[in-house]
This record gives sequence, C-alpha cells and structure tokens, in this order.
Amino acid sequence: MRPVRTAFAGALLGTLVLAGCGQAGTTATPASSAPAAPSGEFPVTIEAGNGQVTIGKKPERIVSLSATHTETLFAIGAGPQVVAVDNQSNYPPEAPKTDLSGFEPNVEAIVAEKPDLVVVSDDLNKIVAELGKVNVPVLVQPAATELDDTYEEILELGAATGNEAKAEEVVSGMKTAMDKLAAEAPKDTKLTYYHELDQTPYAATSKTFIGQIYGIFGLTNIADKAPASAGGYPKLSAEFVAQADPDLIFLADVKCCGQSKETLAKRPGWKNLAALKNDQVIQLDDDIASRWGPRVVDLAEAIGAAVTEAGAGNGTS
Repeated sequence: MRPVRTAFAGALLGTLVLAGCGQAGTTATPASSAPAAPSGEFPVTIEAGNGQVTIGKKPERIVSLSATHTETLFAIGAGPQVVAVDNQSNYPPEAPKTDLSGFEPNVEAIVAEKPDLVVVSDDLNKIVAELGKVNVPVLVQPAATELDDTYEEILELGAATGNEAKAEEVVSGMKTAMDKLAAEAPKDTKLTYYHELDQTPYAATSKTFIGQIYGIFGLTNIADKAPASAGGYPKLSAEFVAQADPDLIFLADVKCCGQSKETLAKRPGWKNLAALKNDQVIQLDDDIASRWGPRVVDLAEAIGAAVTEAGAGNGTS
C-alpha cells in the first residue's frame, strides 16, 4: 500500500487495495492519467492497516509504540521528529525511550506527549479510535508477512513523515543487499535447520516472515513437518527436534532466555544432535530476529554466514 496524495485522492480511490488479511504490503497503483505529486508535499493520505489515514502537515512530534517502526523512523531520517517511543524500543540508542507501552497503550500517557502522529503495529485497547477522539492520526503498520511488506511499510513511513527520498534510499539499499546475499548463497547445501523462538520450544515455519528470510539460502525447515505447523508457529516437542536432527540451529531466545549450545545439550535427547556436535548452533540477536524493519538485512547476513560456514564444512559450495 503506497501513499496516496490527498490532492489526487479522488482520481486514485478506485485503485487502492489492501493485501490479503488486511496486512500492509500491496502497492497502490495510481490511475495512468493522474499526475505525480512532488515528494514531501502535505497533506498526504496513507493506506495503512487501519485504512486511509490523512496527515495534514509534516509531523513534528511522532510517538512510536513499535520497536520495529522506531528503527525504521530513525533509519529514514525521521529521528529528530520522534519525541517518544515505547519501552521495548531499544534501538537506536538515541531513541527517546519512555515507559509507554505498545502492548497496553494508555491514551492519556500518549496524549501527554502532544503527538501529531502515532505509529503502532497493532490496534490494541482500541487505541486508533481513542486517539481519533482527540484528532491524533494513528498509522497501524502490522507485522510483515513477507519481505515486500517491510519495503512497503518503510516507504509509507517515509511519505507519512516527509522523508520519502531517504526511505526510498533505505529500501533500495536493502534490496541490493538481499539480492547480493541470495546470489552469494551456497548452492545445493541440502542443509536442514531449526529456528527457535523460545525454549518452550516454539518454532517458525517457512510460511512465516522469518521462514522466508531463511528461504533465501535454500535451507529446509524442520518445523514445516510439525503436526501443528499450519499456524506458522508450531510448538515442537523435544522428541520431534531430536528425531529431525537439524544441521543448523538458530536461537532467537538468547538475550531473553539465556539459551546456548550448552543449555540445549541439557535437553532430553539433544546432546548428540548434529548441530551441537558440529558446533552449528547460532546465537542470534533476539531483537533483530523478531523485528521486520531495516535490520532484516543484518539477520540475513548472520544466516548467510552460518550457511556458508556449514556448507564449507560439508564440502558444498
């Protein structure tokens, strides 16, 4: 869903579409006769997860209640416009962190920051309607379901904040980096992997956003054959993982839960897993592995490095 300039909204309304399940990510195609709007002009209307949101002027006091979107706002040059972020937004370090909650948003606390734009990833506690009562525009940018969603949301935030050129630069750089990683990925490694979300253990299948990042490198996801894989995030048993015996294990529960090769070895039936014996347990940065903003490139680089090392050990290239 790309931004639609209010000046030309009448000509474009019929062409706007939402991606499946109401997620962000589908490009709005302008009518061929509609003139292009100059970059950075306001008012602007964004087709977001909560429908069309019109922003009358360039925001000067942005509140972000999403760690992913905080990262994006700073990456596209909107950092100076951000006056407050939620208590989970820990990157970049200069983000003005507060005790605001993105999981239990409080209208009074948000309004106290005098925002002229609020960015969230979910409409929890009916925050969109509540802030609408005091005329504060809210952009709902849902969790990405594919990489193109990430690109679209970055471009949308660029348009919403008057930073379109920088947003386009960020997206272009991301696409170039991801294409390079895909081109350099070892071919025909036939490697299997397990991506752990937490030590329950929950995993992510190939149909999820994170699974699609792994797909760039031609890996086979053991979670795809789990009995409860239909939802995309199956809860696996220790026995299931042990029987699948993945070549690579990626841990996204390191900072939160202290997981490592050593802790995995203490789980029933895991100490002899190939990934442990071959030292192919990769500790990811929990934050990078759970967000869908500009740092997905960092995640892909970490995965790519592990695949390259494992492929070299198997004698493949």
